[in-house]
Amino acid sequence: MSRIKKNIAANFGGTLWAGLVSLMFIPIYLHLLGVEAFGLVAIFTTLLAMFAVLDLGLIQTLTREMARLAIRPDSAREMRDLLRTLEIPYVGMGLMIGVVVVLIAPWIAHEWINNQTLSTQSVQTAVMLMGLMIAMQWPLGFYSGGLVGLQEQVVLNLFNGALALGRGVASALVLWQLAPTIEAFFWTNLVTTIAHVMIVRRLLWRRLPADPQPPRFRPDLLRGIWRFAAGVSGIGLISSLLMQLDKIILSKLLSLEMFGYYAIANVISMNVYRLFGPIYSAIYPRLTNLVALGFRNELAVFYHKSAQLLAVAVFPAVAVLVFFSKELLLIWLGNPVTADAVAPLVSILVMGTALNGIMHIPYGLQLAAGWTALALRFGIISVVVFGILLVVLTELYGVVGAAMAWPIQQALYVIFTVPLTHRRLLPGEQWRWYWADVGYPLILALVPVVLAWYLKPDALGMTAMLFYLFGTYIASLTLVIMGLPAFRSEVIFQNMRRII
Repeated sequence: MSRIKKNIAANFGGTLWAGLVSLMFIPIYLHLLGVEAFGLVAIFTTLLAMFAVLDLGLIQTLTREMARLAIRPDSAREMRDLLRTLEIPYVGMGLMIGVVVVLIAPWIAHEWINNQTLSTQSVQTAVMLMGLMIAMQWPLGFYSGGLVGLQEQVVLNLFNGALALGRGVASALVLWQLAPTIEAFFWTNLVTTIAHVMIVRRLLWRRLPADPQPPRFRPDLLRGIWRFAAGVSGIGLISSLLMQLDKIILSKLLSLEMFGYYAIANVISMNVYRLFGPIYSAIYPRLTNLVALGFRNELAVFYHKSAQLLAVAVFPAVAVLVFFSKELLLIWLGNPVTADAVAPLVSILVMGTALNGIMHIPYGLQLAAGWTALALRFGIISVVVFGILLVVLTELYGVVGAAMAWPIQQALYVIFTVPLTHRRLLPGEQWRWYWADVGYPLILALVPVVLAWYLKPDALGMTAMLFYLFGTYIASLTLVIMGLPAFRSEVIFQNMRRII
């Protein structure tokens, strides 16, 4: 199996496992804590994602530098010195952010969060614990980025999967047996997060090539990487603000209960990214190689096949989520009231996430060519447009209007940036992307799902409905695979090879 296929398989396994763990424990947390407390968990996730932009591009810089240095036989000392040089400011930044959150916790609890059943003191304590968790969890992405650069994605996913399950089990047991409070939830997660970070850090250092000299801080190494880090940091800042702007605004405009329902739908929508990320992480280095080598024809072939692979992985799952959101929520949560409130939000948000996801391959092409200006400019415009849409549509249509802002903004982004990307980097390939890579696979994915939605029996038990939806997904996936010539021929070839 090629390295790209191994990386895709490892990344998919890890992300799908993490998604399953998250989906498995959320109903338990909702049952033991209530919707308002779960809203606080969503606020913690929002804070963590917001502050992630302050990494100054160091995660992607570490990934790139580790990958570049790993192919050199004499780079052991430089790799270890680089890790130490970037590690010190990165960990220090996390500690500073944690202190800031702890200090502003009283203001957040009293002035920002619209709590109804939880006491203000309980909310304040929870926010202070969020600050401690952010400080401790902050380096995890940094150390993970180093392992990705070393091509240790299989072992990284194995450890992350086991530790995520351990955190979920520990949290559920504490809430069930000791104290069903939001404070107990965050204390448990704080302890397990510290263990997670220490294990991954140890794993990264052990995977570096040995050198007799201890690692040391070297400011001279920063001079060679700061430009790349600054560019990536700017894009990350805009992207993070865009992804978290809805939670920031809606936590103020909506009641904590309505925000909790939106948060549940948002969790499901964000889990769709687990289908995009593994493919993007595996194909981006190859895109970079082909751009650097100037192999235009090979680049076009690889680009379109990567985009179609993304469509195969995503469109069948998204179609089922959009048309059967209520049924899936009933199976997952077992609560008809919550399912009725959340289902329309899931369908709307998932459509927006799918639009964002199909842009991963064009965006990867931009970065491979070193072209960051387009993403920065349209990112700034998108933040402004998204913010206006959120406020206006929420005032007009409530929480459903808030959800509508996401797919509208993403549709505008696709319409305007795709032509500019292809005009500069792959002239003549734009319409092939629109039809062969996106439009045609989407139609193939929708046909079985729409038919199953129209013919769905009225009285199906939970188990029968689960099998019905799984069969619908398999039918959609099969039709998409067999409808794309490149993937159809590969499937047939693999089956023939097994028979022979």
